[in-house]
Amino acid sequence: MAVLEVQNSVGERAVTGTEAPIAVAMSGGVDSSVVAGLLKRQGHAVVGLTMQLWNQQRLPDLASDKASGRCCSLDDVYDARAVAGHLGIPYYLVNFEDRFEQSVVKPFVDSYLRGETPIPCTLCNNFVKFDQFLDMADAAGADKIATGHYARLWFDDEKQRWQMGRSADSTKDQTYFLWGLTQPQLARAMFPLGGMIKTEVRELALALGLPVAEKPDSQEICFVPNGDYAAFIDAYFKEQGLAPATTEGEIVSTSGERLGTHGGTHRYTVGQRRGLGIAAKEPLYVISTNPMTQQVIVGRPDDLLRQEFTVRDVNWVSMAEPDVPVRAEVRIRNKHAPAPATVSALPGGRATVRFDEAQRAVTPGQSAVFYGGELVLGGGWIE
Repeated sequence: MAVLEVQNSVGERAVTGTEAPIAVAMSGGVDSSVVAGLLKRQGHAVVGLTMQLWNQQRLPDLASDKASGRCCSLDDVYDARAVAGHLGIPYYLVNFEDRFEQSVVKPFVDSYLRGETPIPCTLCNNFVKFDQFLDMADAAGADKIATGHYARLWFDDEKQRWQMGRSADSTKDQTYFLWGLTQPQLARAMFPLGGMIKTEVRELALALGLPVAEKPDSQEICFVPNGDYAAFIDAYFKEQGLAPATTEGEIVSTSGERLGTHGGTHRYTVGQRRGLGIAAKEPLYVISTNPMTQQVIVGRPDDLLRQEFTVRDVNWVSMAEPDVPVRAEVRIRNKHAPAPATVSALPGGRATVRFDEAQRAVTPGQSAVFYGGELVLGGGWIE
């Protein structure tokens, strides 16, 4: 971990004063900038930290003219510095590229090659933003870290446990990506925007005079331009000097009929309909991929329905691991409406999820997040 640059426009008062500062994860976007401005306006000592996660100049085969729309781009770093200067708070840019590659990028590639569809943002939250970032906050003398995530957080005195709840703005709720946070991490986290809606955040950005007040939200993952995961994997293998995994094979129906060929199982995900490269009388969807046999299995919409599945690496957030089955609403994709289900904990950090009614495209590698009303009960990775 290396500090690339330091900007401290107010000396060391915020770090050495009587109040320990709050470290704000400043991404250069509107949300995290408002968090920094809001906390300072409330009288807190604030220090801004930006994580350099990915070198945008890597993998020239993926060159995109839309880098400014990607999370954590160089433009975002410049914007974060400008906001810190506007607010008059200490600012640090920290290189987390090695950690990000080991904890997010490589597992992302490996997961795709196993026939899964991973979520890099959840990996980043679990192993970088609320892990290594806390170490950097310690170095800055901060007791708490604050982010621009849309989620609510409070401590339940009766349960003696931190609780996470869905945000007030249902269209921006980000709890689907935060289920992996542990109690020690939550104890030091702050989500100041959890009770606000996006229009209020924009209005506050204007009131604070922030230079990013009208900046659009990031739409793409920082290391995958244009959302082309398969192209990223191919380019990454080329950069590393590795032979691309031999994943070419057959496209077959659920009954085993050969319908065509494909150029790699990592180019397909459960529920995909477009780009299959085969002719059929009716729309066909990817039902599953099997990297062991190099087959992509396609079928009708009803073949995508699944009622029961298991999850691994379960983290119980707002409740302790239950010893009896619990009723919950379970979300299997970020935009999926949570559906009623029964969740049963299993040994080894696993659990079984059984929906009341079968759901479409339960996808290995995605998260299943358990909700009890507004509470995030827990979550895990779909097997």
